[in-house]
Amino acid sequence: MATTALHEVLHRLMHVYRKQLRDGIQQHGIDLPVLHIRMLKSIVRVPECTAHKVGQLLGQDKGRVTRVLNELEARGLVSRHQNPQDRRSQLLQVSAAGSDMLERVKMLEQETAQRMAGDLGDEEIAAFLNTATRMMDNVSACGDFSADVPNGNDDRSA
Repeated sequence: MATTALHEVLHRLMHVYRKQLRDGIQQHGIDLPVLHIRMLKSIVRVPECTAHKVGQLLGQDKGRVTRVLNELEARGLVSRHQNPQDRRSQLLQVSAAGSDMLERVKMLEQETAQRMAGDLGDEEIAAFLNTATRMMDNVSACGDFSADVPNGNDDRSA
């Protein structure tokens, strides 16, 4: 088994993808740190999203989640509403401006993926996705759920 080559390729792939995204974020004038983008995505994905749920999903502490949410709210990208199920928490909602920002990010991610896929055929991409998914499942099966939750302390990728 070529594990040495595998870990090197995985490491390089991850860094190339992150660099492509960072460069694209700058080129497209998206003036948000990556953690902010990840938080917006989380709010959209999680039904009845609260700050606590975002913190768990992204592996962030309460203070950092609060700080980022305050910044997103100040920019008009999210709003908070009283949670009818629990008066102690607030439900988070992405605003129209936040949705527009996420659309720009989505287009950038698609451009990056297309550029990286280059001349790969549909079968090659499907095989890669299958292999990568199985590798993440292998990690999850070992009790390390970091395959399910991106490293919350890493602000370098969306």
